[in-house]
Amino acid sequence: MSKKTNETPQDCPGECESCNSSGSCPTAGNPSAQAKGLPPKAKINVKHVVLVLSGKGGVGKSTVSVNLAFALSSHGMKTGLLDLDIHGPNIPKMLGIEEHKLTTIGKMIEPVHVTGNLSVVSMAFLLPDISTPVIWRGPMKMSAIQQFLAEVNWGDLDFLVVDLPPGTGDEALSIVQLAPNLRGAVIVTTPQDVATMDAMKAAKFVEQIGIPVIGIVENMSGLVCPHCNEEIDLFGKGGGQKIAEKLNVPFLGSIPIDPEMRKAGDEGRPFIIRSSDNATWKRVDEVMQALVRAVEE
Repeated sequence: MSKKTNETPQDCPGECESCNSSGSCPTAGNPSAQAKGLPPKAKINVKHVVLVLSGKGGVGKSTVSVNLAFALSSHGMKTGLLDLDIHGPNIPKMLGIEEHKLTTIGKMIEPVHVTGNLSVVSMAFLLPDISTPVIWRGPMKMSAIQQFLAEVNWGDLDFLVVDLPPGTGDEALSIVQLAPNLRGAVIVTTPQDVATMDAMKAAKFVEQIGIPVIGIVENMSGLVCPHCNEEIDLFGKGGGQKIAEKLNVPFLGSIPIDPEMRKAGDEGRPFIIRSSDNATWKRVDEVMQALVRAVEE
C-alpha cells in the first residue's frame, strides 16, 4: 500500500485551479471539505454504511459484525465487511480466510470474496504472518482507511459493515469523515456496569457526530450450561436494555455465552450458519433479524 497524505497544506490558498499540488490534494474540488480542513468522502457505490463499535474491548463486537454481515448477505444483499481494527484484525480468522492475501487488478485492490454476496477487506490480509504487529500513528491509519474505501473494488454494495476497534479514536473519526451514506451505528456491550458505562460513551460519541444509533446489542448475557441448558448470570443481565432505555434507542436483543459460539469463531464459521437446533442460535438469529430489519428500514 502506498503512503498518502490526507492533510491539506497549512498555507493552502484555496485556489485549486492554480495550485501545483491540486492533483494529489485530497480536498481539491471540494469547497466544503476545504473550508473545514477535511478530506472529501470516498467514492464508493454503497447504499448504507453500518458501523459496529463498543466502548471497550472483549465484548464480542467482531462476532456481531461477522454475523450481521453474513445475515445481510444471506438476505440477498450485496455486502462488504471492512475490518478496521487495524492493530487487532480478527475478522479473517472468524471467517476462516486468514490465509488469503489482497491482490490488485490495475490500480484497484480486490477484496476477498467469502460468498457471492459477501466481500471482506482487513489489515490482516497485508501482514506477513498473524503475529506481526501494526505499529502506526494516526496519519498512517487515516491513509489506510482511505485506501480501503476508495481503492478497493467493492462493486455495487447494498451494505458496508465496518468493524471498528474499541473506543472512539482515530479509526472511528476517520471512517465518519470518509465514508458516504452512513446509515448508523450498532453498539455492542456486555451486561456489567463497567462495560455499559463505556458503551454509553460510544453511543454519545455517535450522537454527537450526527449519526443515529441503530440499536444496542447485549452480548455475553448469561452462560448457557452445556449440560442442562440452564442460564447462569455470569456477568449479570439487562445492562444493555437499561442503557438503550436511557438513550431512547432500540434494544436489539441479548446473546448468551455459549462454548459453541467460541468454537465457531475459532473454526472460522459464522455462528449464524450453524444448525438451528442450538438454543443460543435462536437468540443470535433473533438479534440478527432485528438488526437486519433496523438497518433496512
